[in-house]
Amino acid sequence: MQRKAYVPGAAVLLAALLAGCSGASDDGGSPIDSKGGDTGTTAVAAQPGKYRTLPEACGAVDHDTLDSLLPGVRQLTDPAQQETAYEGEAALTYDTDRSDGCSWKVESASATDHLSVGFERVVSYDNAVSDDNKAEDLYTTRETAADLPEPAPSSTDASSSPSGDAGTPSGTGKTSGSSSSSSKDTAGDGSEPTPSGSGSPSETPAALQPRVLDDLADQAFLDDKLSTGSSTARQRTVTVVFRTSNVIVTIEYAEQPTASGGVPDSEEMQDRARKLADVLAGKLDG
Repeated sequence: MQRKAYVPGAAVLLAALLAGCSGASDDGGSPIDSKGGDTGTTAVAAQPGKYRTLPEACGAVDHDTLDSLLPGVRQLTDPAQQETAYEGEAALTYDTDRSDGCSWKVESASATDHLSVGFERVVSYDNAVSDDNKAEDLYTTRETAADLPEPAPSSTDASSSPSGDAGTPSGTGKTSGSSSSSSKDTAGDGSEPTPSGSGSPSETPAALQPRVLDDLADQAFLDDKLSTGSSTARQRTVTVVFRTSNVIVTIEYAEQPTASGGVPDSEEMQDRARKLADVLAGKLDG
């Protein structure tokens, strides 16, 4: 009896069908994923922040700096009271590597001064958001809430603007004899303008207005508020907030004169707060 001829093509077809059913790749790897969008790569986690710990807040301000901001400390005659004043009061915290703060309050013959310092180390729990970016978002929220005024035009911008009168300074549109009237208009009530640091923000020189600070840390701003009223001593509060990598530092410095009608000097208080901010920025990097 004659045998049937063997057909090689059928064997090849059968082998191909079996390979397709197995779902394996030619190189013996894992089965082909039917989800076309999955490339098999793992997303890279966002970078952690630069800082893992925080300075101890009550120890971050030295005695000389406290003497400058809180003159009443040097007026204390009892050594024990003076030492307690220098130590400050630590803020309640459950993790000093995440948040730490300290406050001081000292009375002197002329005023009551209050200082607080706070450190916050920001940690992002989102793998797609770095600690720095999270801290930047939180800082931006603080700056927006401060509602800083628009920065005044620089002297260069003013000098380059068209002159309103050939005999007046460029861009003012007023003669030199009307400067007093202009100042009264700025005050808004027809009264003479008050000295620097003793009135509302509209009466304060542009250099002392609440503003963004370009020469401090990664981001920073300064706020300056004066309590309302004229019959009692008015409290001035200068706040400096700055961010360095994933740490946000807040300084709040307030003074209220003892004498009725007294007004703290804006320039002096801002200068003291700025110097402290530079010191604390150095503590982070030290």
